[in-house]
Parts: sequence; C-alpha cells; structure tokens
Amino acid sequence: MTHIDSSAGAAVLVRAADAELVGFPPQTVRLLADSSSTGGRLSTQRVTLLGGADGANPHHHAWSAELFYVLSGAVQLLAGDRLLVAGEGDLAVVPPGLPHAFAAAPGSDADLLLVITPGIERFEYFRHLARIATGQQPPQSLLEVQALYDTFFDDSPAWRQARGGHRPDPGALSRRLP
Repeated sequence: MTHIDSSAGAAVLVRAADAELVGFPPQTVRLLADSSSTGGRLSTQRVTLLGGADGANPHHHAWSAELFYVLSGAVQLLAGDRLLVAGEGDLAVVPPGLPHAFAAAPGSDADLLLVITPGIERFEYFRHLARIATGQQPPQSLLEVQALYDTFFDDSPAWRQARGGHRPDPGALSRRLP
C-alpha cells in the first residue's frame, strides 16, 4: 500500500515499489496517485502495453482533461476522429468531452504516464476492470459506473478501422484499459 501525505500543502511522494499493480501482461497499470491523495488536483497512473496491445476503447471524460506522456515505445491515439502516433518523449493532452482511445502502436510496446485533471477517483475503476477480467463482475457493470469515474464509452469508426475493424462490445472492455 502506498503511503501518501495528503494534508493541505504537503508534497506527495509515491515510491515505485509501493505503487499497486493491476492487470496482467500485455496490459498493466501502476496506480500512482488518486484524487484523494492529491487534494483533488489530479489522478495519475502508469500504463504498460506490450506487443501492440490495446489500451482503452473510445471514451470521453465530461469534466477532466487527460494527459498522455510516452515514457518509451510508441502509442496510437485517437483524438476525436484523428489518429495520431506518439513516440518516446511525446505528450498529448485531450480536453474534456473529446472522444479518445489509446493502444500500443502495432507491433510495438508502449509505456505511458496518464494524468487526469482535475482528479477523479480512478483507482477503483482499474480494480473494477481487473475483477471483470477475472470473471468476478460482468463486463456490463462498467456501464453502471460511467458517471462515477467520469468515463463515458463512445463508438469510433476511425478507431475500429485502425485497430482491426471490429466493433468493441462490453465484454471487450474487460480486456482493455480505459
């Protein structure tokens, strides 16, 4: 368990060894700092995708912007109806309301830092995804908590075409990170 001092005006330090890891290869998420730990300022996770793995299906956040910083590898991003490829050191920021998705570029690994601001309690969202992946909760249960996690699922023909032409179903959400 990560120990974070969230008192007013205090710095937040999360040791790499203390960050909770959820998921399993080829998609893992390190839970770094949640909204409650940062005074609501942000929530942040580190996402690792191996071998062209999908990250998140198309979705949008009604109240928060999402920042993607590519630590290593290459990532394919959907921003609205635009497809972008970002490499190591590149940064993308998606404003509230804009549908977006991400995945490792085909044949590539990707290691990303994700920051949502203002912060939303997202750790439980990733734990929820893990429970779906292990059959402890049905995939459709995500539809019931979209507003709670400010993650609203969208459809994108451009993303379907870029990622193989199939339409994601609620079951696919358990295999992809938001």
